[in-house]
Amino acid sequence: MSDRPLAVRAPTILRGAALLGAALLGGCTLGPDFSSPPPPRDAAYLPPGQHGSAGQAGVADPQAVALGRQLRGDWWVLFRSPELDRVVAEAVAGNRNLAAARASLGQAVQEAAAAGGALFPQIDATAQADRERINLAAYGIPGPASVFNLYQIGPTVTYALDLFGKNRRRIEEAEALAADQGYQLDAAYLSLTGNVVGQAVAIAALRAQIRATEEIVTDDEQNLGLVQAAKAAGSATQVDVLHAETQLAGDRTLLPPLRQRLGVARHALAVLAGRTPAQWSPPEFDLDGFRLPRDLPVSLPSRLVRQRPDILAAEAQLHAASAAVGVATASRYPDITLTADFLQQATYPGHLWQDAASSVTAGGGLTAPLFHGGTLAAQQRAAEAAYRAADARYQQTVLAAFAQVADLLQALTHDAEESAAQDKAMTAAAESLRLTRFSYTAGNVGVLQVLDAQRQYQQARLGSVRARAQRYLDTAQLFLAMGGGRSAWEGRSGGAPPR
Repeated sequence: MSDRPLAVRAPTILRGAALLGAALLGGCTLGPDFSSPPPPRDAAYLPPGQHGSAGQAGVADPQAVALGRQLRGDWWVLFRSPELDRVVAEAVAGNRNLAAARASLGQAVQEAAAAGGALFPQIDATAQADRERINLAAYGIPGPASVFNLYQIGPTVTYALDLFGKNRRRIEEAEALAADQGYQLDAAYLSLTGNVVGQAVAIAALRAQIRATEEIVTDDEQNLGLVQAAKAAGSATQVDVLHAETQLAGDRTLLPPLRQRLGVARHALAVLAGRTPAQWSPPEFDLDGFRLPRDLPVSLPSRLVRQRPDILAAEAQLHAASAAVGVATASRYPDITLTADFLQQATYPGHLWQDAASSVTAGGGLTAPLFHGGTLAAQQRAAEAAYRAADARYQQTVLAAFAQVADLLQALTHDAEESAAQDKAMTAAAESLRLTRFSYTAGNVGVLQVLDAQRQYQQARLGSVRARAQRYLDTAQLFLAMGGGRSAWEGRSGGAPPR
């Protein structure tokens, strides 16, 4: 028989192997088939009677919860600060942690694509040169031993029949891990934007506290001048002067820590934007430059689990653990691999491409585990335990998310109440200070009463600034707790997750 028919039959052998593989691939896939956990049945985040609305009467800038309304993706624009919008855009473009998260996602996507190659035939080119010596007498043929060179070149095809779905489960696991990295990218994006807003509000609040403290120091200096004038007129004592000097010195000590905290906040915002403090300075944020959103979009509980990156990441990890159970289960069953070699063989390189040099070898092999000392069974049980652990972590993540939303809804109510109380306290303290100073100039009260009234006004004014800033911070935290209003993979990963 000539070698030409073998060369002609090579494509036929490949097609036969492919058809056999396709038929066998219709077999079973071992392990659990993953499905997303059902959404919670809760209709609200707080117990009955607690609505989490901050729209109490008498509160400046009242807020009300809009349950079921979808939060927009660029949630920070709800504060209506163009400076904040620009800084967030710079941070998204330059933040290094976000860049690392994007790269990690790219790595995971490529690893999932690499795992998918196991479903296709693996074709490699081989080339080999050997120096061989054959003892013909060993085969009963008289004559001296023959020494010759053997050259061979050609493709080799290997195809693993995924009878029990081990490769498919590995691909499923890799895709789930890629999805997890996508949600980790979403979480990094959400954390970045939240930190930028938090630092911007901190800068505005610290600047307001510094201005208030500087005005208080100016008042202290005026008080000291009044006391010194009264002492010169004989209506005050040196003790009164010392009290005024002590108040002035004490209030001046409040400024350096506030300025230090302001510097730290500025530097932190520069790092978030991917710059050094020497390269970039943030805008001079002011509390009056922000606006509190009147309506607070709050997703329904059933929707929350489909938009928070931490919950979605926990679900992806649960999916990967489920696929790992399938891999461990299928590893206990046989593997069948088909192979085919299409080689050109000759004793001289110049004869490699002659028809007589063609050879085809096709075959298959089966590997079935018989005894591994309990290793495979233990690996399956370990994978099942890992799945139960991932399921518990998922459930805990959902519980923590619901508690966080409930905490923030209540916090906004209490923030509004505190802000209103602080504003009233500041108004009352300012009037008390005015009347006390008037009484002091009339000689009806002493300097200690003036200093006490001033101290109360100072505390009320700083408390009002802090309460106002806290409302902005908790509003931002609520938006973050909603998942930022943008579903996973949208706009940041560059496409849908692998399926």
